[in-house]
Amino acid sequence: MLKKTTVMVDEEDLALIKAAAAREGRPESEIFREAFHIAALRTKRWDEDWDIPRLEGGRARTPEYIKQVVHEEIVRRNS
Repeated sequence: MLKKTTVMVDEEDLALIKAAAAREGRPESEIFREAFHIAALRTKRWDEDWDIPRLEGGRARTPEYIKQVVHEEIVRRNS
């Protein structure tokens, strides 16, 4: 459920949002909702540790390498 609110913003920031909305062909409100969501997530605290795969040092972090590491972790967790 969406709730209406009023927020004071810096004029330069608002100009950047307006330009991005026009460039991307989407409403300014959508960009603001995304920003509020990100801000809300930053305040959230989780009770448990995140189980994120670790990337070991010494290798290039190419998209292919990261895809391989994630794939291997998914396979390991599903075995």
